[in-house]
Amino acid sequence: MNASDLVNAAKCGDEAAAVSLIEEYYGRIYSFLRRLTGSEEDAADLTQKAFSSVWRMLPSLAKPGSVASWIHSIAYHTYVDWRRAHRVPEERSDAWWQAVPTGDLTPDEQAARTDLASRVYSAVDQLESDLKNTVHLHYYQGLTLQETADAMGVASSTVKYRLRQALTALQSRVGADQPHTKPSDNWR
Repeated sequence: MNASDLVNAAKCGDEAAAVSLIEEYYGRIYSFLRRLTGSEEDAADLTQKAFSSVWRMLPSLAKPGSVASWIHSIAYHTYVDWRRAHRVPEERSDAWWQAVPTGDLTPDEQAARTDLASRVYSAVDQLESDLKNTVHLHYYQGLTLQETADAMGVASSTVKYRLRQALTALQSRVGADQPHTKPSDNWR
């Protein structure tokens, strides 16, 4: 069953479909919220709250066209409400960034990738909130431009504009951190 079929079946009371829907999206939503909160515990709590809202709002979902953007929208708004209520700062420690898991690479490749990822993630976290959240939804969660727009409640042109702004800011921030070499050094 695809996600739309799962939603329709869950709306009709099929508990197995509801469980399958949660299983399909739980990991993605948890990862999204973990990246935003910087805390496994907060992400777990917010993921539970988000899926509680998904379950409560499921009967009112008119067209389950893009289930992913609908669920991400609920998770995003759960996060925004949580931040407002708790006045949570958005900074993350270097230790948190170093704990981000990497793939099976050689130690030097892993160190280089971890260093670059740390700089990029840190630079993303320094973006203003709207830009940062747009980057998280589109690039980290893999939502399309339209799904990102739907999740954030803005026009897709706004998402495109924010992504251009974010990429320009990230290129200048991360690029400024890169060691400058002569072009001939890269060909040896």
